Order: sequence, then structure tokens, then C-alpha cells
Amino acid sequence: MPRLCLGIESSCDDTAAALVTDDRRILSSIVFGQEGLHDDFGGVVPEIAARAHAERLDHCIEQALEAAGKTLGDIDLIAVTSGPGLIGGVLSGVMCAKGLSTALGKPFLGVNHLAGHALTPRLTDGLAYPYLLLLVSGGHCQFLVVEGPQAFTRLGGTIDDSPGEAFDKTARLLGLGYPGGPLVEREAERGDPARFAFPRPLLDRPGCDMSFSGLKTALRRARDEVVGDKGGLSGQDRADLCAGFQTAVADVLAEKTRRACLAFATQTGVRTTFAVAGGVAANRTIRNGLETVAGEAGFAFTAPPLALCTDNAAMIAWAGLEQYGQGARSDLTLSARPRWPLDQQAAPMLGSGRKGAKA
Repeated sequence: MPRLCLGIESSCDDTAAALVTDDRRILSSIVFGQEGLHDDFGGVVPEIAARAHAERLDHCIEQALEAAGKTLGDIDLIAVTSGPGLIGGVLSGVMCAKGLSTALGKPFLGVNHLAGHALTPRLTDGLAYPYLLLLVSGGHCQFLVVEGPQAFTRLGGTIDDSPGEAFDKTARLLGLGYPGGPLVEREAERGDPARFAFPRPLLDRPGCDMSFSGLKTALRRARDEVVGDKGGLSGQDRADLCAGFQTAVADVLAEKTRRACLAFATQTGVRTTFAVAGGVAANRTIRNGLETVAGEAGFAFTAPPLALCTDNAAMIAWAGLEQYGQGARSDLTLSARPRWPLDQQAAPMLGSGRKGAKA
């Protein structure tokens, strides 16, 4: 059984490497962001991101080894994100892992990026299976019953935009910049959440599915009305719009979490722990609302430290250790996958194409 794993993550706009042990110690976790590279475009440009990953992966791994006081010879396993994500970035990481594996004669394993997020509470808190997880990030939003390192059952998810996408689009509509999540949250702190009457999509329907595209559209219309009446947006207008939008997202996630907790208890017969992971979990308003709902439903609540909510390689290393221990293996035929749902048995929520189910 491998004891020390090198994790590599390059699925979007963060180049990351980490050293993690099988007894849940993070020896190092290095993340190279791409601040400044995408600002002028209001979002991540895949070609620019892929080029940056290719240029930075070796330096990132070197820093992770140095910070951990280890060498390449000390590594027992290499785990790499092999999907889902921007294909150029994923491919950069997969090829790097293949090269290291071949040169070192060490095993490597392709890991689902979403599994990394889903298993992070195991790394940080040692949660026992099963537990309920809300994975809420820039590109994904779904409720999962986590029953094992490779066993995930989806209870519901977004049928269109993820909350992270909605935050980024809101920031762009209001001229706040990128990435949108932290900027919208900061503006919302001084805003009035009751000024604008934003919808709470799908709360009138049963189940745990969510929708955030209409909420984004409602915000655009509210912005346009203010601009039409006043000739522009004041700082307070932006703050109130952000506060109203953030509160609407938090309300939807809270109510859907309440339903997911009930579904989990009905399906498993137990009330264990509700965990939240992914970049949007760093939002304090959303996190506080989820913790309240979990407590009311009789669930313990946990969320990873903020540094492990956003994309990182420590989660990939840990997922690799868990899955390798269950017999998962990869070889040089491993392909980069732009799409890769965790629950392989569930019907696609966003449709399918030649590249597979979107989610």
C-alpha cells in the first residue's frame, strides 16, 4: 500500500501539486494561480490556461517536494486529475504524470476531479462512510451520497448553471471583475438583500434539483431597470444587487439541503454528517446557512478549510490513495476526459454528446 502520494491538479485555472500521506498528513500543498492572465476576458480562456499549466507544472512539483522535504524517489504513488475539466489543462497534467511514472517506475492513477472534492472531508475530518455531500463549485453543483472512494449516488443537482458560474456571470454583469465569487461576496456585505425581489428557482417543485440560470437573468433585468431609471449604477446599487443575489442562492441551497438530508436519511436509515466542498463553500453566508439547516435536520456539519475548498492537489493525492487502496489502477492508455460524472448510473442532468454525459 502506497504511503506517500504526489497529487497533480490542472483541470481549470490553478496549477497545483501536493504531497499527502496515507495517514492523512498534508506535507505540502502548492497552488499556482493564474491571476491576471484572464482578467481582460471576464473568465478563464482555455488556451491561455493550458499554456500556463504546461509552463508551470514542473516548477509547482519542485516546490511541493521542497516544501515537504522529499525527493521524487520518496514517492510511492502519483495521482493526477484526468477529468472532468478544460481538456488542455487536464491533458497537461496527465502527460506530466505519465512521464514521471515512466521515469521513476512508480504507479500512477487518474482521479476524477469531483471525487477529489467529494473525498476531501475524509482527508480533513476522517469522516466515516456514508455521508451526505454538497459539491458546490465553479462548474458543478450536486448532492451526493458518498458510500466509498468510488461509490457515489447523486440525489440531485443543477439543471443548468452552477452557483459558481452564476456568481462569475453576476460579477461580469456588474463590472466587478474575475473571479466573481469573492468579489460578489465582498460587495454583498454592505448591501441590502431585501431591496430587489429575486426568484428562488425550483423551490415550487419537489426533489433536490436546482437551477441558477433564471436567477442570473433576473439580476440582469434588475440592473437594466436601475440603469434605465438612473443612467448608471451607484456603488450602493451594486452592493444591493449582490446582496439580493447571494441571499437568493443561499436560500435555494438551504432548502434543497433540507430535502437532501431527508432523502439521505430515508435511503440509508441514518443521519450522519452533511459536508460541503468546492469553491462556493468558501462563501460565509452560504456556509452558515447550510450549517444551520444541517443541525435542524439532525446532521453533524463539516466543511474543509478554505484552502481545500478551492481547487488543490492535496484532495487529488488523497483520492488517489483511497482509490488505489481499493484496487484502482491506470496505465499509459489513460485519457484526459472533459466530462466524467461521478454517478455513472444516474441519467445525465445536462444531456450528453460525443464526449459523454455533461453531468
